[in-house]
Amino acid sequence: MLWDVDYTLLDAGGSGGELYRAVFRDLFGRDTDEVAPMGGRTERAIIAETLSMAGISDPAQHVDAFIAELARRAPELRAFVAAHGRALPGAAAALAAVAALRPPVVQSVLTGNVPATARAKLAALGLDAHLDLEVGAYGDHHEVRAELVHLARSRARAAYGAGFSGAATVLVGDTPLDVAAALATGARAVGVATGGPAAADLAAAGADVVLPDLTDTCAVLTAITGLGPGPCS
Repeated sequence: MLWDVDYTLLDAGGSGGELYRAVFRDLFGRDTDEVAPMGGRTERAIIAETLSMAGISDPAQHVDAFIAELARRAPELRAFVAAHGRALPGAAAALAAVAALRPPVVQSVLTGNVPATARAKLAALGLDAHLDLEVGAYGDHHEVRAELVHLARSRARAAYGAGFSGAATVLVGDTPLDVAAALATGARAVGVATGGPAAADLAAAGADVVLPDLTDTCAVLTAITGLGPGPCS
């Protein structure tokens, strides 16, 4: 199963916009007034639009440099999130409960963050213990979120020698774009209304199950497995 990071497992304390502005300043020697919308999108898409909005010519040629600078700043991001961020209610318990399921469930992330920033945020809040981050998929890979599902499946197949096609892959996220990525790849979609979009928006996007948050661990397990109350017994 693949967890989204921001506003599904954690709130990074508003670090995203400030980090983008700092990287932009370092790369271009001036400030930018706007950062592109981030919810449910990958860093490649966000960076390209942010640069375009700021009037940078041929934004695509600067995306890799921007990603490299985001990664370089991961240690300071970790310190910021440790001081100002928080694990969302129920997130730690949900991760631990899924880790206890039998047969075992492989847990990783599918996130718009680049690997270094995802790891920094999760480690800062102690949410990385049950996650195999090596088989996750990250926002440096592609602009389209659904493409990350294919990458995560390929990595998991190589690591575990098992297939994860169709509903054997479960995506948990807080935006309609998370849901769309699941539907486009035949995965099971679990929406969590802890970000900006409301539960009704996640349901309208086609989520198989929508939860208000992760505080009801039994409901989380039921939503992930699709097996009714059995996982809670």
